[in-house]
Amino acid sequence: MKKRLNKLELEICSNNWRSARAADQAGADRIELCSALGEGGVTPSAGLIRQCVNNLSLKIHVLIRARAGDFYYNAEEIEIMKNDVKFCKEQGVDGVVIGFLTTDGSIDKALTQEFIELARPMKITFHRAFDRCQHPLEALEELIELKVDYLLSSGQQAKAIDGADLLKELVIKSRDRIKIMAASGVRMQLLPQLIEKTNAHAYHLSSRTKENSEMIYQKTDVNLGDDEYMIDSQEVEVLKKAKEILANS
Repeated sequence: MKKRLNKLELEICSNNWRSARAADQAGADRIELCSALGEGGVTPSAGLIRQCVNNLSLKIHVLIRARAGDFYYNAEEIEIMKNDVKFCKEQGVDGVVIGFLTTDGSIDKALTQEFIELARPMKITFHRAFDRCQHPLEALEELIELKVDYLLSSGQQAKAIDGADLLKELVIKSRDRIKIMAASGVRMQLLPQLIEKTNAHAYHLSSRTKENSEMIYQKTDVNLGDDEYMIDSQEVEVLKKAKEILANS
């Protein structure tokens, strides 16, 4: 494959400090920092945001999402997210990840524009709310018009590999006016295939692993959540290999 003029970017989905630190150690371009991945992700804590900004060398993009569920928000939820954007800007975060829809499955252009103006000069990613849009090609042009920097998408399928045809079409129609970032089910082993099929500008990857808890006393008959004595992290060596694949593509 002919090497590209513009480098392919590696973004790691990180839901805690261990995961974020592993992404930094692996040389990723940036993280999408979030929490509650089991619910599709929501905004992480202030403490985690500060810890990453103050101690990591890679770019930090923070998910702005007040709750799990759909992407149509009421006035109080919007105010919460505006305050989160302001906090991220104050902390020196590099970018925010947003997504707003109207009730008919279109991009909420007015609200998106409001958040972009509030967030600048931070970078803007429109997240997988896009994958619930009725008319993806129309939505793409709207996001370009709004000057969004990145579009995170699985090609409106459960996994990016299954949505590769739409992702490729988005890349072609974007004409480099927005960066298309393939997401969902993106693993190091799939990268060569995804690069070939989509030609996407960036890849939103996870190499999640579990670290054993250091707890000696473990009370297993009272459950407060799944895998209570296992802690999410990332496999640094796998992420390094992913970075190498992108660098050589």
